[in-house]
Amino acid sequence: MFDSPTRNHDVTDQISAIVLNQQSLKTTAPSTQTQFSHHVSLLSSRTDSQRRESLSYLTTAITTMPTHAPLQQPAGVLLQKLVPLTLDPSNGVRTQLLKLLHALPPNDVADHIDKVLLWLPVGLTHLAADIRSSTLEMLVWALECAGDALVSCAGGWVKTLKSLVVMHGWPIESESGPWSSSKTSFGKLGEGKAMAKGLTTLASFLRAGLDERMEQEVQSTGWGWPLTNTEQHMISRRSNCFAYLGLFKAPGGDDESQLYEDREDRQRVFAWRFQKPIERGLEAAKQEGGEVGRAAASVQKAINEGMRDFDGSP
Repeated sequence: MFDSPTRNHDVTDQISAIVLNQQSLKTTAPSTQTQFSHHVSLLSSRTDSQRRESLSYLTTAITTMPTHAPLQQPAGVLLQKLVPLTLDPSNGVRTQLLKLLHALPPNDVADHIDKVLLWLPVGLTHLAADIRSSTLEMLVWALECAGDALVSCAGGWVKTLKSLVVMHGWPIESESGPWSSSKTSFGKLGEGKAMAKGLTTLASFLRAGLDERMEQEVQSTGWGWPLTNTEQHMISRRSNCFAYLGLFKAPGGDDESQLYEDREDRQRVFAWRFQKPIERGLEAAKQEGGEVGRAAASVQKAINEGMRDFDGSP
């Protein structure tokens, strides 16, 4: 018989040092600008906790800034990094994201509202109920700080309306005929509570797009006697005042990406594509009563007030 070989080896001399690559030590702390940029870069981290902590740091940094001090990074750059987090699977990250968005200056957001609009339809029609709920809160924030810019930008009126209608599971009449979609499941929050939240947001969006107060403010600055109806003979302030004629529109163009800067244009599109499907869905929602019924009544009130002076001409 032979003795079994021993496998004990002395390796103490082989692990006498640990090398860490890309490490630098400095005696001075990084500047506030450097830390801000570092946390912006960490928003794409793989860990939920790191993304949440970076959002918390950015929120504190923005809220503690002097009143008239500019952001340490342009609002367009920040929104490009922040808004995709609407689809983050972590509820804590989305909650902290909304806190940060409310801390941004509204005037800066209005100039870059198109970056917010890019992700709103995706979140409103997402399969996860929690993400849809968070996107509704983001839409409310966008309406509060830049409602006029949201409904007037390219795709802001039609795409958002279509997403809200589809989210409630109401059928829409397309060019090829009416089509229906199954009713959306609103998740564990409760069918009534989540649906009431969606209807309340829809009412706010319709008021932002169909409210006549902005038009009254423009008319109130008109000319006095003896100059009457002078504003009707002035050069239009709209960027494309004859767009409704379709003179330069490509055949088969995408109507959802069009700009509807004028309230009358938004009324026309709403009456043509969305008013009947929404009112049919509201009739069913009113029958449920309670919180859902009250929210449906607020949507109907917004439609009646916004379309009161619409003559129905194409």
